Amino acid sequence: MCGITGFFTNSSDQSQTELHIIGKAMATAIAHRGPDSAGTWQDPDINLLLGHRRLAILDLTPEGHQPMTSPSDRYVLTYNG
Repeated sequence: MCGITGFFTNSSDQSQTELHIIGKAMATAIAHRGPDSAGTWQDPDINLLLGHRRLAILDLTPEGHQPMTSPSDRYVLTYNG
């Protein structure tokens, strides 16, 4: 089973870089859930971050890497499917 992390905060006490470090640490903490791939996505305008650890069982291609971004870059999705 894949691992999904993420957070949103209204706090402006931390920089975008600090928030990215926290998000990567969250994904690293669940590395055992998905050893095949790891990814994070951070919104540059608000303090929102998504993280994903992938366990590739059926789809072994790189197209399964997450978080996934739509072709227009408007939508971002991470899921266990």
